[in-house]
Amino acid sequence: MSVAPGRVAAPRPPSMADVAALAGVSHQTVSRVLNDHPSVRPSTRERVLAAIAELGYRPNVAARALATARSGTIGILTMGSAHHGPSSTVVAVEAAARARGYFVSISSLGSYDAASARSAVEHLLDQRVEGLVVVAPIAEVADVVDDLVTAEPVVVVAAIEDVEGSTTRHVYVDQRLGARLATEHLLGLGHTRVAHVSGPAGWVDAQVRRAGWREVLAGRGLAAHEYEAEDWTAARGYEVGLRVAAEVAAGEGPTAVFAGNDMLAQGMLRALWERGVVVPRDLSVVGFDDLEGSGYLVPALTTVRQPFQALGQAALQALLAEPEDRPAPDPAAVIAPELVVRASTAAPRGAGTGPAVADRSV
Repeated sequence: MSVAPGRVAAPRPPSMADVAALAGVSHQTVSRVLNDHPSVRPSTRERVLAAIAELGYRPNVAARALATARSGTIGILTMGSAHHGPSSTVVAVEAAARARGYFVSISSLGSYDAASARSAVEHLLDQRVEGLVVVAPIAEVADVVDDLVTAEPVVVVAAIEDVEGSTTRHVYVDQRLGARLATEHLLGLGHTRVAHVSGPAGWVDAQVRRAGWREVLAGRGLAAHEYEAEDWTAARGYEVGLRVAAEVAAGEGPTAVFAGNDMLAQGMLRALWERGVVVPRDLSVVGFDDLEGSGYLVPALTTVRQPFQALGQAALQALLAEPEDRPAPDPAAVIAPELVVRASTAAPRGAGTGPAVADRSV
């Protein structure tokens, strides 16, 4: 190839043949190393990897996809970045996929209805993704995905506990256990009037958290008082907090509140502070998620921590499992949360114990 006078030819990127020549192996051996084939000797693999690093070789993913009919891409259906739980799960799944050598294609739902879910799934499948992870814990979306018949494996990240007859694999953090931990913590401090600020209707996680809270109270023969929130936002938590503050001031409210997530709890803390309700002296508050910064609120928020990294890894592991294993129930796909006790919870006034201000995990 000739180069015009005065111009310097751009350097050619290293090829697989260059790697093979430097490592002293065949083109096929380099291909086997790149595809993590088990038949390559460890010493040969190390030599090839060293050559790849020295040359700065990057595989041509598009060419490999054409040659193998595999895209090397995993699709993620999500609901955008507005909600902490789904967005944190997407980040965790993407990191787990990247560590396994996969690319990720993300499709966000414009609205949470059946038509939008079908359209988003079809968009991802048209890209020849090798599997689909659904991070949209909305009951209607999960139902649509469950009804799909695809050649590609599908994993739904949502706390759907009854999966009998489902063709998809479900992976989730145990929302019911998290709610029970929060409620039992408050009862253990001596509270008997433990209210719940529930998340929006239609969200699987909100439904299961509510159920866990009710179960614990029912087991103790205690009344369940619920404040329904229309969304997960701090603004909504603030509105509910004003109502709770008025009831506490009148001597009619709860002595403890389990909020559906940390954002609701944060909004409540602001409203309670404005109305002179001291947390935890007058009212204990527990959140859910352990948002970054929750430990630096005043008071630091007791909450339920979701291990999103473990969730992402479990979702990818389920997606890449052998086909005959995918529909089978897998106890390892249910990830346990943990309660993080901080300064926003204490025994009710008159119980004779001081506030639980230690920051610890149980």
